[in-house]
Amino acid sequence: MNAAASSFPELSPLPSIPPALRPAPANEFLSTPEFELLLVCTREISGLERAGRASSIISAGLDWDRVLQLAEHHRLVSKVYESLCTLPVVPARFLERLGARYRANARQALWLTSELIRIVDDFESRQIEVLPYKGPALAQILYGDVSGRQFGDLDLLVRQADVARAKAALIDLGYRRSLPFTESQEKWYLKSGYEYPFDSAYGRNLVELKWRILPRFYSVDFDVDAMFGRATALPLAGRSLRTFCAEDLLLVLCVHAGKHAWSRLDWLGDISRLARQELDWGAVEKQSKALGIERIVAVSFVLAQRVLGAPLPEKIRESLPGDWRSGRVAGEIVPLLANGADYDTGSIRYFRLMMRARERWQDRARFLWRLAFTPTAGDWSALQLPQALFPLYGFRRMLRLPGKLGKSLRF
Repeated sequence: MNAAASSFPELSPLPSIPPALRPAPANEFLSTPEFELLLVCTREISGLERAGRASSIISAGLDWDRVLQLAEHHRLVSKVYESLCTLPVVPARFLERLGARYRANARQALWLTSELIRIVDDFESRQIEVLPYKGPALAQILYGDVSGRQFGDLDLLVRQADVARAKAALIDLGYRRSLPFTESQEKWYLKSGYEYPFDSAYGRNLVELKWRILPRFYSVDFDVDAMFGRATALPLAGRSLRTFCAEDLLLVLCVHAGKHAWSRLDWLGDISRLARQELDWGAVEKQSKALGIERIVAVSFVLAQRVLGAPLPEKIRESLPGDWRSGRVAGEIVPLLANGADYDTGSIRYFRLMMRARERWQDRARFLWRLAFTPTAGDWSALQLPQALFPLYGFRRMLRLPGKLGKSLRF
């Protein structure tokens, strides 16, 4: 272990958790000084302590290109720049490159925020209820500043009945649909899909119009109408928007991170930061149990504790001794975070992870069934069938899936 790694103290074990579930020392997996520097910039510690730890790591020598790659991958450019910009030991050339990205992210955040206001105003004029989440809304909730976290698109949730009108509104505002479906295909896609991405002259997939939180085959069926009913007001850019209540937002952030195999630090940071706000943990526990995502929530917090040193909420701590698999899943993810790598979401290994992340056998069975028979946007786009034969898309999916998974067979 190099000198930089040894500068990290071990995390204190939690006495109420059995030894098998206790958080691993930070140094056990986080072996590169570049990643450890990222953690120093991300963890909730004092500015003086952060400067001391960062200077110690930097003095041992770093691959600054790798630091930049990791900051981009984990969407932590803003945090890394703000943490390092005043340290004299940081090379000027690196700060120049990082600062350029920092300013570009700030400009993008402000532009996307103005676009969000424009879209919401237009939706409201058409009496379309919409809940923006993640993006500028989440940055405002967590940091009180839309440039406080890095994001590159807008996520908008509408009711399924309003999708057609919302699509028309976005097109009138100058956006283009990314999915070239016929009118008949779109009606069927509403039943099996969950989002429409939209492009503009400024970039691809800048707006994601959703009527579900996750693709249907993940078998996490949020009650969208109930989420609209629990929505709260959020002041943003001089006006008031509606977004998820804090409890719904926490669960959405956990399942979103789980969907991507928890492969980015910013997702864990968002979850742990939101958890420090005043939440109804009884409601969180009740809804996560009803949705069958208690393990997904637990893994999210175990990872935040192991990697970022974030405290475990009491409800999560109480649940861990009865579910040792949460610690196992988290242990598999930690090296992935340190390496700055993504899971191959088309691999058997990934789908096995998604199975192990669910605590109820019926959710795992429903996941497999829907995975086999629910056509994706790619399935709809790859083959044009007459409307009378649309049910065959599901069977085509079932026949093609083994071949797709076989190409990436990795255990």
